[in-house]
Amino acid sequence: MHRLLLASALLACTAPAFAKTECTTADRSTWQDADQFQAKLVADGYRINKFKITEGNCYEIYGFDKEGRKVEIYHDPVSGKAVKTEIED
Repeated sequence: MHRLLLASALLACTAPAFAKTECTTADRSTWQDADQFQAKLVADGYRINKFKITEGNCYEIYGFDKEGRKVEIYHDPVSGKAVKTEIED
């Protein structure tokens, strides 16, 4: 019984670490065109090494920002706004 409680407690503590980033529930027909979205980021000074659509309905980029910092950014594909940004120093 104690092992089950301990396992449940550990799982509860680690679950948020594995939660996926959710960006939108909007129909894909309302999303910005992926190629045009990437082109705008590049025009704004970003360098994109990898682009993908996540399970949480985000446009996710891996690359470098305007300052040359390595970044991973999740964007709402409807508004284009950054939902989550991770910067590696």
